[in-house]
Amino acid sequence: MKKVLITGFDPFGGESVNPALEAVKKLPDMIMDYNIVKLEVPTVFKKSIDTLKKAIIKESPDIVLCIGQAGGRFTISIERIAINLDNARIPDNEENQPVDTPIYKEGKNAYFSNLPINAILKKLSDNNIPANISNTAGTFVCNHLMYGLLHMIENTFDNIKGGFIHVPYLPDQVIGRNNVASMSLENIVTALRLIIEASIENNKDIALVTGKTH
Repeated sequence: MKKVLITGFDPFGGESVNPALEAVKKLPDMIMDYNIVKLEVPTVFKKSIDTLKKAIIKESPDIVLCIGQAGGRFTISIERIAINLDNARIPDNEENQPVDTPIYKEGKNAYFSNLPINAILKKLSDNNIPANISNTAGTFVCNHLMYGLLHMIENTFDNIKGGFIHVPYLPDQVIGRNNVASMSLENIVTALRLIIEASIENNKDIALVTGKTH
């Protein structure tokens, strides 16, 4: 049976919820002809990668999608690249706060997602979901996990398509915060379903102008 493994982080940084995890929980157990395997991942350096690796070994997924919260972003962010660097502005959930530390000393400086990111963007846009391709996944645990996933794909699980998606805050999270973007849980769940469908449908990416001047 074909599988998509999709992960969501637990809440961090003083938040009581994480929209990534809440949306992952609400996905159906089957999309198209793929089983959807849902995994909660700790917002902890190193432990997040270890948790994901164990799940990949257990489930043997065809596609791996890691989902994280990007508070303040207005759209669904399809991450293009992960860099080999941890630099934590805040501690993770076990009080780790690495600064200018490589994730893997022997790893490449960066890895690119092998998801069909342009096709994903088009599918979201065609369905009126605000989305963009992002060229930075930050330097916190989200980038850490994305880099770890792509390092595994490069070195061990080369049959997997994988990458990272950032989602905005939920509306309840921005109460009392002036001019901070949010997106409804319903729209985030719809976005994740569409992302899974596009990842299944497109073995190769499409050409799409998404470049930026700065």
